[in-house]
Amino acid sequence: MNVLLIEDEELAVRKLSKLLQDIDPTVQIVGSAASVRASVSFLKDHEVGHPNHPDLILMDIELADGQSFEIFEQTPVESPVIFTTSYDEYALKAFKVNSIDYLLKPIKRHELEASLVKHKRLMDRPAPQSQDRAVFDTLVQQLRQQLQPAEHRKRFLVRHLMQWMPIDVSDIAYFFSEDGVTLFRSKTNQKFSLDYTLDELETMLDPAQFFRANRQFIIDITAVQQIHNHFNNKLKLTLKPVIEHEVLVSRERATEFKKWMGK
Repeated sequence: MNVLLIEDEELAVRKLSKLLQDIDPTVQIVGSAASVRASVSFLKDHEVGHPNHPDLILMDIELADGQSFEIFEQTPVESPVIFTTSYDEYALKAFKVNSIDYLLKPIKRHELEASLVKHKRLMDRPAPQSQDRAVFDTLVQQLRQQLQPAEHRKRFLVRHLMQWMPIDVSDIAYFFSEDGVTLFRSKTNQKFSLDYTLDELETMLDPAQFFRANRQFIIDITAVQQIHNHFNNKLKLTLKPVIEHEVLVSRERATEFKKWMGK
């Protein structure tokens, strides 16, 4: 089975590729795309009949240059889609396009395996890409169950020199992505790596304490030292400990960020 991965975090692509091939060694990852533009280009270049045309697409909703729903507006998507995202508010819209399932991150092996089984069952039907009301209702019910409040993460076990050490979440100033690696900096200015993507971390952390500023940063509320107005109605943040990267909050999230800071 040919699978296309549409995902803008390199670590997530690697983990998803391994998970798919562990479940089904016959899976061929025919490509990955990190943006709407790259996804549209791939699909146009690999239409039905092409040897690398995807039989299935695993698609994150929030991409580097927009929402993946824009792909459907720019080119026909002939393959069924499994959406993989931590942004549950897009669920119902996802079912209106060519979706066979919707999984919340962090993706669990048994849930992905069930989605692949569902995909095969739909492909064996006379009209494999059709969605009936029963399938839709089942997916909505499953999604509601997945969205039940979960206990927030309290600490992480990290490697330091030749040993492992626990770090309380309350001691973390911010998480960030750098060169495809997920890192965090403690409030005492120590830097550690984690084997989670930012999307996965976002589902583990208390939203009252941590905010997803952008695709590269999740910040603790006490780490924000200054907030500056920036070009195009964005916000520029000064964090403590200081980091060499520019930390911006998008125009779309600026209002939400200010509400979060003011609670």
